[in-house]
Amino acid sequence: MAASLDLETLKKELNPEQYRAVTTINGPILIIAGAGSGKTRVITYRIAHMLDTGIPQSQILALTFTNKAAREMEERIKDLTGKKLQNLTVSTFHAFGVKILRQEITALGWRENFSIYDETDRNTLIKETGRELGFTADNLDVYQIGNLFSNIKCGRKTWKTDNDMYRELYEGYQAGLKLYNAVDFDDLIVLPIKIFHEFPDILEKYRSRYKYIMIDEFQDTSHQQYEFMHLLADKNVAVVGDDDQSIYSWRGADYQNIINFEKDFEGMQEIRLEQNYRSTETILAAANGVIAHNTNRKDKKLWSGNNSGKPIEIFMPENEVDEANFIAESIQGISMEEKLKYDQFGVLMRANTQSRAIEEAFLEANIPYTMSGGTSFFQRKEIKDIIGYLRVIANHDDDVNLIRIINVPRRGIGRATLEILNDYALMNKCTLWTAMSDLMAMPDCPFSEKTKGELESFRSLIESNSSMISGRGLSKKVRALVEEINYWDYLIADNPKSEKAARFKYLNIESLIHSIENWENNPDNIDANLYTYLNRITLLSRDDGDDENDKGKVNLMTIHASKGLEFPVVFIAGVEDGLIPHARSVEENDGDVEEERRLFYVAITRARDKLFLTSCQKRRKMQSVVDCTPSRFLDEIPVGLVEYHEPSQIVSNDKAMDILENMKKMFGNSNT
Repeated sequence: MAASLDLETLKKELNPEQYRAVTTINGPILIIAGAGSGKTRVITYRIAHMLDTGIPQSQILALTFTNKAAREMEERIKDLTGKKLQNLTVSTFHAFGVKILRQEITALGWRENFSIYDETDRNTLIKETGRELGFTADNLDVYQIGNLFSNIKCGRKTWKTDNDMYRELYEGYQAGLKLYNAVDFDDLIVLPIKIFHEFPDILEKYRSRYKYIMIDEFQDTSHQQYEFMHLLADKNVAVVGDDDQSIYSWRGADYQNIINFEKDFEGMQEIRLEQNYRSTETILAAANGVIAHNTNRKDKKLWSGNNSGKPIEIFMPENEVDEANFIAESIQGISMEEKLKYDQFGVLMRANTQSRAIEEAFLEANIPYTMSGGTSFFQRKEIKDIIGYLRVIANHDDDVNLIRIINVPRRGIGRATLEILNDYALMNKCTLWTAMSDLMAMPDCPFSEKTKGELESFRSLIESNSSMISGRGLSKKVRALVEEINYWDYLIADNPKSEKAARFKYLNIESLIHSIENWENNPDNIDANLYTYLNRITLLSRDDGDDENDKGKVNLMTIHASKGLEFPVVFIAGVEDGLIPHARSVEENDGDVEEERRLFYVAITRARDKLFLTSCQKRRKMQSVVDCTPSRFLDEIPVGLVEYHEPSQIVSNDKAMDILENMKKMFGNSNT
């Protein structure tokens, strides 16, 4: 059993503001928790302290946003208290909504064993309803209509002239849900609210049970989630959040809920956690300098007991390739000099499209990495398809990739054909390619004439591209292959609801071809053939040995995915206008960049000891190269905190000789 959390123990474990937040149990309380200020520690200690004072587990409700956060919270409370927590409710908003609906949905006319529709189910029902109402395929973009229905249901949009044509479809969709005894994801919050409004006795049951409510990441709550909490909460409610880290408005979050809380809960106490346990003073001063330019925020200033730290370094590489090489080389250098493992580095980017050049540089430098908040460029289906073709052209006996591409694009080679090939290969201990050749040469070939024709066509395609294996011009040959297999038509057929999605995938292939072109035109690349290229790509998907696992992997991620994480060394790539702040966000918000500035603030405050920012002079977009402008946010970092670096210049012969002499001395003094 864990020791009792008496007040003296809490005073030793917590700073004065944290102590006040943990021990203030009664009444409404707003805890403004700055980045790195020990928010999760406060929440878990607060719940543990409440249990220690005799409050029953069943009276406490803690709501957060992800299952991971809920699990972590629960585990930490168990560690602190040493108690089993069968009756404590630590949950996401949506999981708690499901819990209520399982008990109460019959009040609204659903049956108890309802289904929860995911996006695919929802889209199917929209299409089915649309057909019944006579909508044409042209008027049925289910992705856009699904978003509209979600916005209508959650009150983010209302029916207007430009969308009123879908009102009848919406009503039919809603009727269909009830008919099929189903709810969609939005209903998990919307329907409990409806029950609470229409059945006060049910609301009172939950209010009388949950006497103490805590909400984590309060700045990320939507209007519905706020209303949900407001209906349930009596007076003992604590909300924890930071308006400066509100970065999810695109999914309905509204940091104004912090202001609403102050108005709606009389006698509210506010406690600010401003001591940061994560970053150096330099990094915090930069973050404070940037976020101070936002006008609609609670004034706060993070401070640190840590040392002042190294200056923030800003690099202005020529293009995204130089940027990626700089990041890779810096990680290798710092890792060796400061004995840091790879997993102590975070590389953050605003948009997924930035990953390709960085992944390639990591590949070239043999740096293991893991990708979060998006799909690794080389793991995207369209890229794996094209590389699959290249692998089979280079090695016909590559069964794994042959299976991947034999019916992509579709050529009528179905599961039955593959089973025949597979059975023959197993029986004769040969590859699928050999099985295909052998079976087609038999007088009693088991395939129909049509299937035989498709297989012959596939074999001919692979063999006719064997010129890729040697000689130059690989990128041009890959482009010709993509056109020969009509991959664009395949993408259109595979994405009938969205030509935009098909175009995005095709642009990824263009990006792959461009990277091959850069690679084969590199003067240092003496042997630019298909085998060399594939060996290079293979390093991406290699199985990591124990040594690799010991070193960990560099964390490559979007800024959104980095929220809540921290790393000793952080690189923020592409700090340019158009990326940070993102052009689309600026356009959609009529020029307002406050949320983008909050996003940049979140990125800065992920760094503990060292922060690098890169801003390219040029960047490839689509098929052209455009000039870039450094982000306006860079000017908001106080001048004394940064060092600017121009792209590295060519070293003179004399300087090169000095460097060589120094290296000789260095290695001469080592034991290796």
